[in-house]
Amino acid sequence: MKFNTKTIHGGQSHDKAYGAVMPPIYQTSTYAQSTPGGHKGYEYSRTHNPTRHALENAFASIENGSYGLAFASGLAAIDAVIKLLQPGDEVISTNDLYGGTYRLFTKIFEGFGVKFHFIGMENADNIDRYVNQNTKLIWVETPTNPMMNIIDIKAVSRVAKKHNLLLAVDNTFATPYLQRPIDLGADIVMHSATKYLGGHSDVVMGALVVNDKSLAERLYFIQNASGAVCGPQDSFLVLRGIKTLHVRMQRHCENGKVIANWLSKHPKIEKVYWPGFEDHPNHAVAKAQMADFGGMLSFTTKGNNYAEAIKIVERLKIFTLAESLGGVESLAGHPASMTHASIPKEEREKTGVVDSLIRLSVGIEDVDDLIEDLSQAIE
Repeated sequence: MKFNTKTIHGGQSHDKAYGAVMPPIYQTSTYAQSTPGGHKGYEYSRTHNPTRHALENAFASIENGSYGLAFASGLAAIDAVIKLLQPGDEVISTNDLYGGTYRLFTKIFEGFGVKFHFIGMENADNIDRYVNQNTKLIWVETPTNPMMNIIDIKAVSRVAKKHNLLLAVDNTFATPYLQRPIDLGADIVMHSATKYLGGHSDVVMGALVVNDKSLAERLYFIQNASGAVCGPQDSFLVLRGIKTLHVRMQRHCENGKVIANWLSKHPKIEKVYWPGFEDHPNHAVAKAQMADFGGMLSFTTKGNNYAEAIKIVERLKIFTLAESLGGVESLAGHPASMTHASIPKEEREKTGVVDSLIRLSVGIEDVDDLIEDLSQAIE
């Protein structure tokens, strides 16, 4: 079954009771038992719910994995992965990553004795020197948030396998429409399903996908024991969103390309960060491991002027100034004061998150309207 068909049918079956094409919303907390322990596969909705189960099957299908897990948020999914570790364990992480991930790692799990190394992974050879007997996990974002760096998943996988480490990849920006990390050697794929998988800015959710049965069982135990699960209504919404993922991503990519090229020629723009440019440092890697270059991009204005960047995002009319990304509508954000404010300024700026950086999530509106909006806001 090819990807565009998987988004609609992958891992799914019609409702056995009445033949409903869409999985029903099982808005229930508990299930009747004929005798103690005698049930139809469901006993309590924190552990299992038929609507969530259908969604988890869809997650696994579109990522070419065997097991999917749905969580109350992307951070809850990341939290479950780090709970695989013990005090004294070490993680090697991308240095340019979502501020909430950085905050979870440094403000929560460092306090429990897990050590994190934040490094540039654009060259996978850089990873080896940080590996020691305590290293257990490599955490990758690609494309990274918000600098759009590209990391070679196959190359990092070779490093992970050489040292017997788990490799987890945050695939939120790319989605499985553009890249499938399990096919490239990852052990765990994570999504903020709030973003492109849901696609309509109306739900908060996280996802994990794995192939290994024993790893899946450990994560299912953490999911149930910690309880950060999503509800059936949210499961229904994301399952519905996945069914149009392929057509939405086509337009996100088309619009993103036009806007990236338009910005690159604007006299007031200093730099545009988008992996589709041939002069992007890892463009060749992006071209090899991604089907297209996505709808996310960032740019800086000339002079690195904080006040000017704020004025631009405040003047936008079609782009909405807001947190998040990946919805059908176009969003703009100022990472230094919004999504990445939890990262200390000196650490942000080491990776390029300067005060004039603006991040765009390019939606599926008419691209001419989007360009007109950017033009009036910049000029």
